[in-house]
Amino acid sequence: MKITATINESREMTGLGKTTIYKAIGEGRIATTLIGRRRLVNVESLRQFVSAS
Repeated sequence: MKITATINESREMTGLGKTTIYKAIGEGRIATTLIGRRRLVNVESLRQFVSAS
């Protein structure tokens, strides 16, 4: 099981658009981490966001 995903993988998993995901990240509703220049989404945080919506 993956613990992080790229923005594109997050889009594929949820069916949400890039703008929606970035907006939720900006609002602090989806947790991410930066590794170098890559922003990775915490998969558990993504699941919680989708189930709450």
